[in-house]
Amino acid sequence: MAHGFFAVARTARRGLLALPAALLLGLAPTGQAQAKWPDKPVKIVVPFGAGGVADFISRTLADKLSSKFGQRVLVINKPGPGGIDAALTVLNAPADGYTMGLAAIITAISVATFQKLPYDPVTQFEMVSTIGLFDMDFAVKADSPYQTLGDFINAAKVQPGKLNIGTIATGSSQNFGTELFKSMAKIDVVIVPFQRSPDVVVALLRNDVQMLVEFPPAIQGQIASKELRVLATSGAQRSALAPNVPTVAEAGLSGYAVTSWDGVFAPKGTPKEIIDTMNEAMHEVLAMPDLRAQFENVGVEPHAGTPGELMDLLKSDIKKWEGVMIEAGIPKK
Repeated sequence: MAHGFFAVARTARRGLLALPAALLLGLAPTGQAQAKWPDKPVKIVVPFGAGGVADFISRTLADKLSSKFGQRVLVINKPGPGGIDAALTVLNAPADGYTMGLAAIITAISVATFQKLPYDPVTQFEMVSTIGLFDMDFAVKADSPYQTLGDFINAAKVQPGKLNIGTIATGSSQNFGTELFKSMAKIDVVIVPFQRSPDVVVALLRNDVQMLVEFPPAIQGQIASKELRVLATSGAQRSALAPNVPTVAEAGLSGYAVTSWDGVFAPKGTPKEIIDTMNEAMHEVLAMPDLRAQFENVGVEPHAGTPGELMDLLKSDIKKWEGVMIEAGIPKK
């Protein structure tokens, strides 16, 4: 009986030795074959400078993800027209999950406004999840003579070419949303782009511009100190954080509605397992009560979704902004 047992054992051992090396590797525990992602810091490249809404929510998200993963998640600011430089930084990185990017309404606007981009976000972005949704504020100095957005529009019509509106960089959602406002209101105003949100605020306080269009985080300090007043918000409905402030449409520009969004993407070809891990983590941290409170305090509705939902949002916004450009007669750059 013992002889029979050892004979079978020897036969089994010879059989294992004869197996191809690749198959034997396949039998090894997966933890030995491939390290768990992430096992080093992850970068999220943001196409805006510090101080704006995208920077704020990206850093808030990154802090929570760092705690969850046990690895640092870093925000890299790379501002530039249309978000092109930031997108290329991500797309030129290895598709290993360690360099991701912030997709935003600017991504759709860039496709609509530029004659040709050096990439196609629809085919070259691997979407992960949305982060949040938010509206813009149309604000003036506290001592401005304009008590309503209608007052500003009327003044612009009486003084063509005399009033200035400040936004951040050309091609940003603030800048393009202002171009849409100018076109729909049929007013002759000068839209002045600045590199950073704080520069826009300083310009308004100095009266270099008479109104600004910005996201709440960039101006919340000046609103709280009563240096600035919000005349209107850009969404289709009133903001829950400012229920007494009318929308641009309510203020007299029927049909105007701009709601911005941010999300995370990776280079095409990033393994599905990494996309799924990041998506699951984003759902978890975006549901945390303290993160939600931080987002909502600056006018952002936290919103995690599927990669497919984010891609659908991008495609629908591209179509929307291309239609707006044609209707408004805005030429491509």
